[in-house]
Parts: sequence; structure tokens; C-alpha cells
Amino acid sequence: MACCICVIVPAAQADDWPAWRGPNGNGVADPGQAPPLVWSDSTNVIWKTPVPGRGKSTPIVMGSQIFLTSADERAKVQSVLCFDRESGKPLWKSAVHQGGFPEKIHKKNTYATPTPASDGERVFASFNNGGGISLTALDLEGKKLWQVPTGDFRSRYPYGYGASPTLYESLVIVVSEFEQDGFLAAYDRKSGKEIWRTPRADVSSYTSPIVGKIHGRDLLLMSGNQQISGYDPRTGKALWSVPGATPVTAGTVVWENDLVFASGGFPDKKTAAIKVGEGGADAAPFWKNDERCYEQSMLVHDGHLYAVNDNGIAICWRVKDGREQWKHRLSGPISASPTLANGHIYASVERGITYVFKADPEKFELVAENTLGDEAFATPVICGGRIYLRVAGNSGGKRQEWLYCIGNK
Repeated sequence: MACCICVIVPAAQADDWPAWRGPNGNGVADPGQAPPLVWSDSTNVIWKTPVPGRGKSTPIVMGSQIFLTSADERAKVQSVLCFDRESGKPLWKSAVHQGGFPEKIHKKNTYATPTPASDGERVFASFNNGGGISLTALDLEGKKLWQVPTGDFRSRYPYGYGASPTLYESLVIVVSEFEQDGFLAAYDRKSGKEIWRTPRADVSSYTSPIVGKIHGRDLLLMSGNQQISGYDPRTGKALWSVPGATPVTAGTVVWENDLVFASGGFPDKKTAAIKVGEGGADAAPFWKNDERCYEQSMLVHDGHLYAVNDNGIAICWRVKDGREQWKHRLSGPISASPTLANGHIYASVERGITYVFKADPEKFELVAENTLGDEAFATPVICGGRIYLRVAGNSGGKRQEWLYCIGNK
């Protein structure tokens, strides 16, 4: 009930954040923005609004609206929520599923972890429900346009699901990876008709698919099963698969020029770079190290790769040879991915602290340490010169999620 880099979403404007990892799929905000560096519950807060239920999806921002997903664990309802961008006022709540929750998930996961995506006309949300992955399209007023079961998700590990859908041209692409019959699949955004389906290796993994432009060619990039893989996003055809990741990964692949980077995971610790050949039709290992970013994705910027590893240590590597430039301890644990805007990296750790430090390969320089709430699992969203944060606070034994809009006052 309704209450560059590859331009992934053509309808998105410069001040939008239409999908997981932003307008360019790499966690980097569009240039020309100057979001706040310092904030608190009483400083540089434009508005805050309560979020019903529980979820760890990152907000997306399109035009005058903000979308995110949430789950009422007591009523067993999974929903898409919409808020007004300027005021934070709740606009509608559309219940997508009633019942069908997995019996058990990891204590850090939720029943609403994948980030939705929007093309400016529709909102797409994927949920783990009824033993599989369901993909739903809503209009901008919360009306259900179509819903399709994409396939099973029956991992032997009761960790739950977290991969976000990605948009490419007329398609919305989803993934389900587990011990048998894992797949990538693409659906027509208007009708929900399946366009292609490609098998994935029979191993549990949690990475979101993403599209990057390399050698002038659009490539659908994935990690997992000890491989970094490239596909044709129009057809799902596998183009190459190169050793370079751990068996299980959750962070999203990043790229710069002809290099692709991935990190994991379980059971190994590894960060790896591969080099894509001319035309994007093949690839080869380039360098690797023993650092691990399991849940969180990395950032690549101006020839350097930035990460916050599982222990809450910020690291910078030179991409051309993997040389470590610096390493600095922040705090951990961390599940959210860092976001880059205006030369600064914003990294939220699980305790509700967002560290802001410079994207400077010469030295680590901490700019600010900002705290909101007691929990921060969603990634900072930065668009239109503002920051949108989904956090949770605990008071008197009661947990409440909040959506904040942070801006320069």
C-alpha cells in the first residue's frame, strides 16, 4: 500500500544520487560541490526525520525526492519509503512484501539492506523474500508497476542478502550468488521482462554489480569466487574472469582508466588490481596485497586507491604499482563505504562517527570527526552540496532510525 566514467542513469542530474555508489557508480560525488566538513546534532543540520522500521540501505536522491527501504521485523513487512528532499517530510510508504522473511540473517544485516535505484521515472528495489530475490518497480508516487521473482537465494550461510540493483541503459540488473544456480539477470525497466540471464559460480558472495567504462567500452564488473570478472552489460556475455579476489566479497568493484580493483573478504585477506586489455575483451593480474575490505567498497581518485579496512585503518595506495603511500588508524568496525567529495573522503564507522580526511596521497590529514547517533551502517550520500546520512540512536532501550540532511548554514 502506498502511505569518464559510465553515466549509469541518464535521467540523473548533477545534484542527484540515483543509485548505490552514486551518479557514476564509484562513490565519487559530482564536482563543484562544497558539502560541510563539520556537523553535529545541533550544527549544520538542515533537517532530520524519523525512519520507521529497520534497514541499512543507503538513501538515493532524485529530483525533489529521497528514497530508501526499510523493514518492519515484527509485522514482517518490507517497504520503500519516500521523503521530501527540502524538508525531510515523509511523502509515502509503499509495502512491497508481507511475510516471506528469511528465517535467520547475520546480526549486522537487515531485511532491507540493498540500496534502491531510480531512473527519474521509476524506483527499483530488490528484497530477499520467499527464498529468493524479488525485484519491484514503483512509480514516483509509490504505486507498484511490476514485480518479478528473479530467482532463488538459498545460501547455506544464514547471513542474508545485500547486493543492490544497478541501472544500465534500458535495463535494471540484479545478482544472486549462492552454492547452486547463482546468476546475474537483467530486466527491462518499463515492463519487468527478463532480457538476459548469466550463471555465476556456485559460491555465496554479496557483491553488487556495477558498470564502468574502460577503453571506451562499458563493462559490467563483479568480484567473488577468487575472481574479478567482466561482462557485456547489454547481453550478459562473460568477457573475462581473472584471479584477484577472495572466495567471498561484499564490497563493490572500482576502476580507473584500464585498472580494476577489488577487495575481500572471507576466508582470505586480499586487495587486488587487474589490468584490462585494449577493447575491454581480456584482462590480467596486475598487483595484490594482504589488506581486507570485506563489506565496504574502496575509492579510486587521481591515480591512487583509498580504503578503510576492516580494522578501521585508512590506507592509500598508488594504483600504478600498488605501493602503499600511507596508513592511519581511525576506528572500527566499519560496514559503510567511503564517499569522496571536493577533495575530501567521508567514512562512517558503525559507532556513528563520520571521519573526514583529505584525499591526499602524500600524507594522511584528518579534517573532522563528526558523530550522529549510535549506529551508522549506511554510506554517506553527497549531492547538491548536502550530505544525507541514515543513522540510528538508542535511548531508554528503544532503537530509532533517523535520516539527516547536513548542509552549510
